[in-house]
Amino acid sequence: MTDVCTKYESVFAQWVGVSNAFSFWKGRVALYAILEALDIGQGDEVILPGYTCVMDVNPVKYLGAKPIYVDIEPVTYNIDVNLLESKITTNTKVIIAQHTYGYPCEMDAIMEIAARREIPVIEDCCLALGSKYKDHTVGTFGRAAYFSFQWNKPFTTGIGGMTVTNDSELADRIETICQERLCQPSFKAVFMLSLQRLIYRLFIYPRTTALAANIFRWLTKKGVVVGSSSTCEFAPEMADNFFMAMSLSQSRAGLRQLKKIEANIAHRKQMRYVYDDLLTRAGWTVPAIPDTMDPVLVRYPVRITDKATALAKAPSAGVEIGSWFECPLHPIETPMHLYDYTDGMCPVAERASRQVVNLPLHPRADEKTARKTVAFLTEFNQAQA
Repeated sequence: MTDVCTKYESVFAQWVGVSNAFSFWKGRVALYAILEALDIGQGDEVILPGYTCVMDVNPVKYLGAKPIYVDIEPVTYNIDVNLLESKITTNTKVIIAQHTYGYPCEMDAIMEIAARREIPVIEDCCLALGSKYKDHTVGTFGRAAYFSFQWNKPFTTGIGGMTVTNDSELADRIETICQERLCQPSFKAVFMLSLQRLIYRLFIYPRTTALAANIFRWLTKKGVVVGSSSTCEFAPEMADNFFMAMSLSQSRAGLRQLKKIEANIAHRKQMRYVYDDLLTRAGWTVPAIPDTMDPVLVRYPVRITDKATALAKAPSAGVEIGSWFECPLHPIETPMHLYDYTDGMCPVAERASRQVVNLPLHPRADEKTARKTVAFLTEFNQAQA
């Protein structure tokens, strides 16, 4: 571990408000480290929302455990706490509370159920950097939490992840696992990722995002760039080099991003209010978020009746619209049966997958971007949850 990586972990932990942080090549590796440190294995059950990225499910499968999906509530797209306890069995070993799009989960209810049933909670903060629930930062409620710094996250180091915890015993276990098994990224991977970050800074703007994303996916399949996912991960099979450390260049990028994090958060909050106002003026209903939540959204989710057409037309209109989540276990290519998911298991999540698109809030999107995006979007009809 280099001094720069250690500094990044220390600064990040201090900013979140925890005592321990561990950096990794990807966010899913950060989750894997937590699960392994909790001794999750064959026959264990891990609860998570049925509206997530399949790469969050992979670490569960890699360890031989079974994912148990809980449907979501339709406003914040988070796990429906009214359904949570019915999914708990004697084999339940972990509850993953995903703060979807940046909306905090109802942590009081989740933590009360978890404490009563003596089940540890892991917070998925990959989309929620800086969000607060009852004035407490997400990532500080559960036994541990993990973050992602992939391209479309609140800030990016290209790819990358972080585990945080206030539990000293768990931190010792994670540190031991890392010392014994964590491998280092190759020079080629680090160089390619650094080059991709440079290209991202120079060329990725709202009007070019859709085209760039399509080119990036094609190049990833050809092995020309470092993608967020490899083909074997959809098997699901763990690659030999899966458990990989964060590189020096990623840590440097992360430290630079942390210097701008407060401005980033302020911008995202302001953009959320801009979208609220523009959509309300257009006669659309905006979500009523409880006062207990102070979200920092990674993207602004909106329901529309013709998602496929909107996504198809957006690139030629120069509009950046995201498609996640395309199915309960995003992306649409996911072989659901391999992940213990069957149609109808989470009907609210499945409906959201058919309806929800998301709008840009990142620092390169401004009020002009929002106006253009809303003008395009309101050519379609708003869908009801």
